[in-house]
Amino acid sequence: MGRAIAIVREAWDRFLLYLPLACMAVLALGSYWMVRSAPQLAEPAAPRVLRHDPDYFMEGFSVKTFDASGRMRSEVLGDKVRHYPDTQWLEIDGIRIRSFDSKGTLTTATADRGLTNEDGSEVQLLGHAQVVREAGADASSKASPRMQYRSEFLHAFLNTEQIKSHKPVELQRGRDHFSADRMDFDNVEQVLQLDGRVHGTLVPTPQR
Repeated sequence: MGRAIAIVREAWDRFLLYLPLACMAVLALGSYWMVRSAPQLAEPAAPRVLRHDPDYFMEGFSVKTFDASGRMRSEVLGDKVRHYPDTQWLEIDGIRIRSFDSKGTLTTATADRGLTNEDGSEVQLLGHAQVVREAGADASSKASPRMQYRSEFLHAFLNTEQIKSHKPVELQRGRDHFSADRMDFDNVEQVLQLDGRVHGTLVPTPQR
């Protein structure tokens, strides 16, 4: 009898000794089962890459913008227009533009094709591009002669009255004529920068 009690006591002591290890094993198995049974989180969707494809087009296109007083600032017309969602720009075939500055001076632009942002403040003209600013007054109210620009590419910033080109350009200011490989003109500051092969013809103003 005494030996049986000793065997039971020894077995109990062994059980108490290995009880923490057994509990840890049960907890580990339970955690593994919960991880395997839990629903998988959805993989984050990859951002959609917008291709340079038009999402809509129109024919006989015309858009006008107005200032706060209701006066028309610009009008953009074209034979056909395509909108590209990746750049939010419009591509216009047979583009024609009329724009008025704060003094009401008219600027017109035409080209075989044009790219313009949504508010019409920035325009790229491609193919037989021409911009004409009628005679008026500059920012300091001084008389400004008629200006005409011709090139295969013209980049016009209508709000800031800047015209740039990295291709050969011809410029006529009043009776004066210039040509160059590149041009950067700021009408507000009355600064004209011509680069490359520059040629100019200046016609004296007739004396009264």
